[in-house]
Amino acid sequence: MARILMKGNEAIAEAALRAGVEAFFGYPITPQNEVPEYLSREMPKRGAIYLQSESELSGANMILGASAAGARVMTSTSGPGLCLMLEAMSSMALTRLPAVFVDVVRSGPGMGDLAPAQEDWKVSGNGAYKIPILLPGNVQELAEMVYEAFDIADQYWTPVLVLADGMLGQMMEPVDFDKMPARRENLPEKTWRMASVGEKGYRTCMQLTYGRPLTEFTDRFENETMPAIKANETRYEAYGLEDADIVVTAYGIAARMAKAAVKELDPSVKVGFIRPKTAWPFPEEVYQKINPACKAVFCPEINTIGQMIDDVRLAVAGRFPVYHIGNTKTGPLNTTNIIETLKNYLKGE
Repeated sequence: MARILMKGNEAIAEAALRAGVEAFFGYPITPQNEVPEYLSREMPKRGAIYLQSESELSGANMILGASAAGARVMTSTSGPGLCLMLEAMSSMALTRLPAVFVDVVRSGPGMGDLAPAQEDWKVSGNGAYKIPILLPGNVQELAEMVYEAFDIADQYWTPVLVLADGMLGQMMEPVDFDKMPARRENLPEKTWRMASVGEKGYRTCMQLTYGRPLTEFTDRFENETMPAIKANETRYEAYGLEDADIVVTAYGIAARMAKAAVKELDPSVKVGFIRPKTAWPFPEEVYQKINPACKAVFCPEINTIGQMIDDVRLAVAGRFPVYHIGNTKTGPLNTTNIIETLKNYLKGE
């Protein structure tokens, strides 16, 4: 199949269809509205279920119910909507229900606006759980990660979050769907799924209670599921670390800005680069490969103060100073901000 020029949101939807999504529940919110628009048109043609819920809260609980019945399910939203979905997400994580959540991030949710952003790094995980969080860097990768997220969810019986900053959802780039990751084989049978009319051998009740059953769920999750995910699903791109004078680490669109910025520096300066492709599991081990004589690590993020930077600081364990490069009073992070900050540091300013 030839490459197709697609908007990122449309690539999300098409990748989900090719991955075999059986049900979508969600609510409109900028900047991801093309995802439900595309699916509302295409899913009924394929015998799949599309339903616009009355809110993100209800949509997330519909996702929970459909997943409990064994369906391949997904939703898409932005930060304000994801906040409303977190209770259902945590219940799904602890009851081991697979689903795909796509967050096309904008500024906010509180007192935010519609500008693209990277402000949802810490929004998931409000409880005794972690879920895989994938970080695409371009529209091709966005499609690939959404496609693979369904298999990851089914392999580990867990929700999976694809975290795409708003620029990726709205920009257009070529996508080659022949380059999707290979489908995973031998995925575990959903022996836990709820029974439908006339079925036998499956559960008719799903329960998560306080006390022993809950502690057993969380203990198994921490000591069996999470180690397996960390061992198999940690992803990153890195180069130039062993002799780096400075290191730049960024993800998503900020990583593309950072790569462009580094090209404008004096070529005598050796710059290492790290792009996490998973927020969790965070690729801590790659930061151990940084040159011990490195002077500093910089974290460009499309936000104020920084969020990923906290994980970076933990990963470098005090061996280097870590600096945030982010939004300014004139607007969101851009390549010029990164160039100026790095040049000023190298000049000693």
